[in-house]
Amino acid sequence: MYWVKRKIQQIKRVIDFLPMIWNGFDFDYRYGLELFKKQLERQAKFMESDKAMTLSAKTNARKIITAIRLMDKVYDEEYASEYMTQIDKLYGTTHYDFVETDKLDKFGEPHYVMKLWNENAVDEEHQKEINEVRKQMMLLGRDKQKRAHKLLWDYIEHNIRNWWD
Repeated sequence: MYWVKRKIQQIKRVIDFLPMIWNGFDFDYRYGLELFKKQLERQAKFMESDKAMTLSAKTNARKIITAIRLMDKVYDEEYASEYMTQIDKLYGTTHYDFVETDKLDKFGEPHYVMKLWNENAVDEEHQKEINEVRKQMMLLGRDKQKRAHKLLWDYIEHNIRNWWD
């Protein structure tokens, strides 16, 4: 009887992971992270269920869910991109224009540069000041993103050996 239940469980597991594996690629680490995250989600769900056997299962499930939330924040670049919302609040919506330059590529097609401008910029000089603020905020966001990435993996390293039932 155990053998039959185990085979049914394995088939369900393959079906659950199959779309992710089918749509994945081997050239981007994000697909591996998504598989890891999916496994953590399954593990947390099991530990929250009545099937879990250890007293610490529910606590470990909460720790796993915390790791998953951190993964989402880190790999969605939440910290690195939050400056964009702040800039829009301070200086109005940022607009992106692609302006044609005098240069041509090897096929004779014109080059373009991206020009940013904010609704509340008074003139070109004010826009330059805004762009400098944007650059500094972006650099701070990158540092915050790096710290969050390190915190995530330190957290996982510290806890993962206890995430079993």
